[in-house]
Amino acid sequence: MSWAVQRDAMHMSGPNANDTSADARDVQMEGWRRMSPTERVAQACQLSASLRSLAMAAIRRRHPLFDEAEVRLKFIELTYGPELCKAVRAHLREHQLA
Repeated sequence: MSWAVQRDAMHMSGPNANDTSADARDVQMEGWRRMSPTERVAQACQLSASLRSLAMAAIRRRHPLFDEAEVRLKFIELTYGPELCKAVRAHLREHQLA
C-alpha cells in the first residue's frame, strides 16, 4: 500500500481525524520516521504521561472534594472500567491501603 493511500486512510479514521490537513500529517509522519525506535518510545511515553495529567486534572475539576486516592480510582474506573476499579478498591481495603 502506498504512503498516500495509508495517509488518506489514517486521515479518515478516528474521532478527530479531520482536524489535521494531509500536508501537516505528512510532516508529522516524516518526523516520526526520522526518530530512532528509542526516541519514538520516549515520545509515546511523554504523550501518554501528558494525557494522564490532563485526565487527572479534569477529574479534579469535576470532583473538587476528591482526595488523590479518589482521583486515581476515578481515573482507573474511566480508563479501565468499573470492574477493575472495584477490584482495586477491594485490594486497597484488604491491605488497609485506603
